[in-house]
This record gives sequence, C-alpha cells and structure tokens, in this order.
Amino acid sequence: MDINQLIASRLRELREAQGLTLAALAGRSGVSRSNISSIERGESSATATVLDRLSAALGVTLASLFDKPTDAPSPVARRDAQPVWTDPVSGYVRRNLSPLTWSPIQMVEVSFPAGQRIAYETAARNTDVYQQIWIIEGELELTLGDTPWQLGPGDCLAMKLDQPVSFHNPGDRPVRYLVALVTQPHKASRKEDA
Repeated sequence: MDINQLIASRLRELREAQGLTLAALAGRSGVSRSNISSIERGESSATATVLDRLSAALGVTLASLFDKPTDAPSPVARRDAQPVWTDPVSGYVRRNLSPLTWSPIQMVEVSFPAGQRIAYETAARNTDVYQQIWIIEGELELTLGDTPWQLGPGDCLAMKLDQPVSFHNPGDRPVRYLVALVTQPHKASRKEDA
C-alpha cells in the first residue's frame, strides 16, 4: 500500500472511530477541513507538522498514523514491510519499526537531512506520551520548550511530549536516531478509574 494511502485510511479510520466530522477534527487540530479532506483522499502528502497536529487532536501518537491494517498482527515486523514515510518539506525519513501487535512501546528510526529544521507544537493529548531519542550517527540540536540539548552519537534524551519541541541538524550529513515512545492514560484519568 502506498504510504499516502496508508496515512489516508488510518486518519479516516481514527477520525470516524471517534465520531468526528472533518470540521470537528479541523477545529481540534487547527488544520483546515480542506487539507484534512485532501489527506484522507490520499491526494496530498501532509507535512510532519500537520500530521503531529492531527495525531494530537485524535489523542494518538504520530507513529500510529503509519499502522497498517491487518487481520492477524504478527509479533515480527520485517524490514521490507515496515512503513517508510518522507516529510515533503524537510525530507526527513521515518521508518516505523514496531510490529502491529499491541504493545505500549513504539519504535521509529529517523534519518534527518543535513541543515534541516522541524518544529512540533505538541498540543495537549488525552494521553501522556513519553519519548526517548538515541542518536546512532550525526549531531542533533533538540529544543524542548525553552531548553536546548546538543546530542551526538550514543547520547539518549528522555522527554515527555507536553511542550513544543524542535529538531535541527546543524551538520553536513544526515543524523540517524532511534525514537522509542510509550503512551499512557493521563495520571488524573488513572486515579479517577481506580
């Protein structure tokens, strides 16, 4: 399945599962109704920033927009079956490494081109998302809220996605890194359920 078609079907599936109209999702995400409609029809390749806004509005991780539908998920994700997506603006490439079987952990491999920048507003979600970024090769400047971090090979940064985050590759070659994400219900929600 083409990656834009995969994103289109997952976005529509997630939106409809929550009973949201295009207008309601547009209101929640700040992404125009026409843009969402175009993405859901597979007519446009959304940017990473737009996909982040949509995933936040739906209360899911960005990685979940790349999940392939399957009847019987395997606990193994073979390399040639892992969804690969390229941001049309920055050229960053993300590969979803995790199998489709349920797990609280999702893993993503990213190759971020030299000289590129990307920023996520990281809107409030219905869940808490924790992320660790482990640098495989290259250099990455990451700013979480107002705190800048310089990361090099072997460095690992743990963070909660509850504030704006920006990525910059200051080098002259791509930076490769692994992202591990864990999604949990808000602590307040867990206390209410107890």
